[in-house]
Amino acid sequence: MNAWHPRDLRGYGRHPPDPHWPGGARLALQCVLNVEEGAERTLLNGDDGSEDYLPELPGFQRRLGQRHYSAESLFDYGSRVGFWRLLRLFEERRLPLTAFAAGRALELNPEAGAALAELGHEVAGHGYRWIDYRAVDAATERAHIAQTCQIIEATTGQRPVGWYTGRVSPNTRRLLVETGGFLYHSDAYDDERPYWLTEHGQAYLVIPCSLVTNDIRYLLAPGCATAEDFFTLLRDAFDMLWAEGQDHPGILSVGLHARISGHPARAVAVARFLGYAASHERVWICRRREIATHWLERFGRPGER
Repeated sequence: MNAWHPRDLRGYGRHPPDPHWPGGARLALQCVLNVEEGAERTLLNGDDGSEDYLPELPGFQRRLGQRHYSAESLFDYGSRVGFWRLLRLFEERRLPLTAFAAGRALELNPEAGAALAELGHEVAGHGYRWIDYRAVDAATERAHIAQTCQIIEATTGQRPVGWYTGRVSPNTRRLLVETGGFLYHSDAYDDERPYWLTEHGQAYLVIPCSLVTNDIRYLLAPGCATAEDFFTLLRDAFDMLWAEGQDHPGILSVGLHARISGHPARAVAVARFLGYAASHERVWICRRREIATHWLERFGRPGER
């Protein structure tokens, strides 16, 4: 029987490796703040219409050649208000996060990048634009990766060591390998632990994300209608992984958006969850780059040990 397949459906199987998280933690909690506002589709960025992906406007359809001022305003709320509210929640609790930042978003709002750097948060690359890169040619996507790295370094003082495009193209992995300089990639949803992927002549570390413990659930049907719904979702995921962490420690990846969770009616869920997580012992609340560094120190690169 020919069982070869380009997708790895087995993963770590019944016996995942023990990462020995710092302090003997049973769980690594990693919160991501997606910074995309201003990088979405709009005539102002040379697109054919306004963004219609995951909007707050049910039934909204993009109209070619027209700006949709309400759609733009919903994104603007994230950069003007929501971003700063969420940043305060983490600052008040002295907790770290990783920002997935689109280059165009920081280009238009460099103060956000400066604030993230000042507070010690990690800023990873998230494409130059918040668009579907399947429709972008390889040369343009390569230029966007380089441009985003330059913008992040200019606004934060550090080149990004992590990358998450979100809506990848068939070329994304190859282009990231060719660009080099990254500790990890995160365009995957297939595990709760890092793993090595060898493609295009090089092994690179993947730290998967989750679209379940992600505030896009507010915009999906069926999804989360209230902060209580989202808090319950996060709490239940935390409880399950924390219990499993006695024998098999893993990662809980939580995804947030300033234009979604930055609203008061939703930010309360983030505040409650951070307090809940911090009330538990043996929880490592960390940045994504710290997970990558720890994994490298613990296991090394393929073939090194």
